[in-house]
Amino acid sequence: MTESEGDNIRLLIVDDIAETRENIRKLLQFETDIHVVGSARSGEEAIQLAHDTQPDVVLMDINMPDMDGIVATEALLKDVPFAQIVILSVQNEPDYMRRAMLAGARDFIAKPPSGDELISTIRVVAERAREQRKVLEKPAHAMVPMEPGGVSGRSQRPQGKVLTVYSAKGGVGCTTLACNLAIGLNTEETPAVLVDANLQFGDVSVFMNLQVKNSMIDLAARADEIEPDIVEEVLMTHECGLHVLAAPPRPEMADEIHADQVRKVLQYLRRTFPYVIVDTSSTMDDITLAVLDVTDLLVAVATPDIPSIKDSRLLFDLLNVLEFPRERLVFVLNKMDRKSGITAEAVSENLKQPVDGEIIADERVVGPSINRGVPFLLGDRSRPPAKNVIELLGAIKQKLVQEAEVGEEQRTPERQRLFGR
Repeated sequence: MTESEGDNIRLLIVDDIAETRENIRKLLQFETDIHVVGSARSGEEAIQLAHDTQPDVVLMDINMPDMDGIVATEALLKDVPFAQIVILSVQNEPDYMRRAMLAGARDFIAKPPSGDELISTIRVVAERAREQRKVLEKPAHAMVPMEPGGVSGRSQRPQGKVLTVYSAKGGVGCTTLACNLAIGLNTEETPAVLVDANLQFGDVSVFMNLQVKNSMIDLAARADEIEPDIVEEVLMTHECGLHVLAAPPRPEMADEIHADQVRKVLQYLRRTFPYVIVDTSSTMDDITLAVLDVTDLLVAVATPDIPSIKDSRLLFDLLNVLEFPRERLVFVLNKMDRKSGITAEAVSENLKQPVDGEIIADERVVGPSINRGVPFLLGDRSRPPAKNVIELLGAIKQKLVQEAEVGEEQRTPERQRLFGR
């Protein structure tokens, strides 16, 4: 493949009507950046063609005789997870859109589509496909070997646990949850450190009402020679005793931090603290992958709405491709509200993933907590959402105990091979 061909958007057209397939080809014939790699007449043919051609974007008819577009979408994405599915249908009804999005579709266009709408949609979703391709084609990370007993002077200290809070969709409450989980885990016997790995737009310091003086950039610059006095100087300490490693104060500073530096910083912190809680951005980039490389437990967060559930499906599919063990996954539904009409049971059944925790929506508590910079777990713990977080902490600790029972000999090779595909 030449460089120019590599820049093209690879498109697969799926429709049981030959005239529709040909009309779409004609609409796209003058778009030099869009390359039609194939066309399929059925869902089964689409799955096979997608496997053979590895398209960036799939235009999928929703109504086909042997296998409808929704079933075909779900099956296709298991084999080609970076593909972006755009559903085409004459039935522009909310129920169809809802089912399509839950199956993993990226967009929904009514038939017959206009040329401008079709071309614009293809180009927009293709950007997402490129991002996902980069993640999946990434070479194996050169993992830094874990020292069996930690650094000098800590030979008897067991490795701490890294808990990463992540969602494929922004705005679901990851930072709020990370701050409160960190406070719940932090005690005199088990001190914790909260790390803001959302390097461009991290808000942990705001949520904790801390003035940033030093940040991740100060430790990353010395990642190969971190010393205790440097860590003590860089970390901030909240009045509750929780240690915090802030994100850089300016977005452009994130460019100076490399994934391997973040990995080394986290590895050092886990040798120093029993618990390392990491808040991340919603982008699956080099930094997030570096964090996942050293993660003991991934807390995946979603909200009870169709876009968030759909993105969770895509995340779980990606984790399967990356061979991230499901036993190290904690799935949390945040902002639960009876008015949404979506239950935890329905979400669990749809995603084939148990819901480990539900956090009730109460903006009378959460909103003021964020604005004052005082996490709600520092207040009344007997009522939601603080009560829900306490229950979630119990589930997390139980998972950690189960993971510890697996044994160090079994876990270490698994982590080293996590992204070594």
